[in-house]
Amino acid sequence: MAACIFCKIIRGEIPSMKIFESEKTLAFLDIGPLSRGHSLVIPKYHGAKLHDVPDDQLSEVLSVARKIAIAQGLEDYNILQNNGRIAHQVVDHVHFHVIPKPNESEGLGIGWPTKQADKGELQKLLEEIKARM
Repeated sequence: MAACIFCKIIRGEIPSMKIFESEKTLAFLDIGPLSRGHSLVIPKYHGAKLHDVPDDQLSEVLSVARKIAIAQGLEDYNILQNNGRIAHQVVDHVHFHVIPKPNESEGLGIGWPTKQADKGELQKLLEEIKARM
C-alpha cells in the first residue's frame, strides 16, 4: 500500500484533480485520458482486485460514477473496471473509469468477439455459479 500511486493520491502525497471525495470514495480526472472528461472513481480502501474490497467500501462507487457522467452531460460513455494484468489492469488498486465516448475515434475502443454458446454448458455453468453464491 505504501507504494501504491492511488493510495498516495488518497493521502495527498501526489496531487490530483479531485472531482469528489468522501470518507470511502475519491474521484479525479485521469492524467492519461482516452477522451475529455475521462475520470477515475476509487474506493479509499486498498484492494488490488474487486473481490479484495469489502462491499461496504464499494457502496458509493457507481453512484459517484453516475454523478460524474451526469455532471458532464454524457450521452455515450463506458464504465470500466479491470482486474489483473491480462485484463489490462495497470494500477493494483481497484478503480473504475468513466470514459466519455463523444465519437467513434475518441474514448474506449474495444472489440467484442462473441462466441456461440452451448446451452447445456451454460446451464451447467449457471448451476455452478449459483451454488457458490
